Amino acid sequence: MLLHVIARGKIARSPEAELVSRYQKRITWPLKLTELPETGGRIPPPQTPVRTVLLDERGKQFGSEAFAGLIGDWRDNGVRETRFVIGAADGHTKAERENADVLLAFGQATWPHLLARAMVLEQIYRATAILAGHPYHRAG
Repeated sequence: MLLHVIARGKIARSPEAELVSRYQKRITWPLKLTELPETGGRIPPPQTPVRTVLLDERGKQFGSEAFAGLIGDWRDNGVRETRFVIGAADGHTKAERENADVLLAFGQATWPHLLARAMVLEQIYRATAILAGHPYHRAG
């Protein structure tokens, strides 16, 4: 299954970009990163069965094992792509939230999009490690 992180804005060279790169290199599943301009730009239409996860402060908070379970269930049920969409400064539109499969929150706080990228990639890495039985995640 392709894991596709789509984010508004450019990350450029920064400490956050280094974190994104670090986790990107660790993820063994197919992974694609797409940057869109702050406004405009379109998310390419899906060509395969796809699930969309919007990062949104009003979303559901998942523990790491539950998050891994969700991704594993989608993979096992034929989903070919999971998109993780990080919005611009004003977040997502009502229509985008209504059309998403999951609204995901990293707590009730609002996070800068650069940190959100690093956080979602770390959680993706952690989820794939859990599914692979890798010791990175220490439950308990």
